[in-house]
Amino acid sequence: MAVAAVALVSSMPASAQFFMKSKDLTGTVVRGDEPGIAMALPGATDAERRAGLTWTLRAALNVAALQCQFEPTLLTVDNYNAILTDHRAELKDSYDTLTKYFQRTNKAPKAGQGALDQFGTKTYSSFNAVASQYNFCQSAGEIGRLALYAPRGSFGVIAQERMRQLRNSLTPWGEQQFPRSFHAGARVPRLDKQCWSGKGEWQAKKCGVLDFPPPVASVAVAQR
Repeated sequence: MAVAAVALVSSMPASAQFFMKSKDLTGTVVRGDEPGIAMALPGATDAERRAGLTWTLRAALNVAALQCQFEPTLLTVDNYNAILTDHRAELKDSYDTLTKYFQRTNKAPKAGQGALDQFGTKTYSSFNAVASQYNFCQSAGEIGRLALYAPRGSFGVIAQERMRQLRNSLTPWGEQQFPRSFHAGARVPRLDKQCWSGKGEWQAKKCGVLDFPPPVASVAVAQR
């Protein structure tokens, strides 16, 4: 049995810290203006759209550095800090491009700065992973390692290739190697006024013998 267990584990793909086999969350390459990928930038040029996507990935890894410290082997803090240093020029260029976009699309400098701040706040908030922290932290850790070893100037390319995965990770999924399901049966009595007396007693003559709690259809919930 021990040999069989070792063989089973060794045959599984190298997964993460949380599941024997994780859900495949990878997705297609994005431009940055697809619904649900990054905050909308109406009228943006191609360069401005790429800057928005690049800055969105930086924000996501920043969120991971804050939220994923419960699993130190992910190295989300160390990797994020190293990314800021290694990809400093590209990140600065992205921020400067976004700043100019909001200055261009707003009448006053103060309004432009406010719109930029709002963009940042909404971007950070969009990576709320309360219900799927394991998936998000695992994906962010993987992408952070990839970005750490990527050539300078290619952080935006990683954002195009991996942002769909990060967004997919915000949906809760559980163990995939040994999927399970459970049945939760809800059982409630009839609550019609005619079935109960003023003293809260069941009126069998009006509503029949009380089978409490009466069975209703069970609902199967798949493992996610």
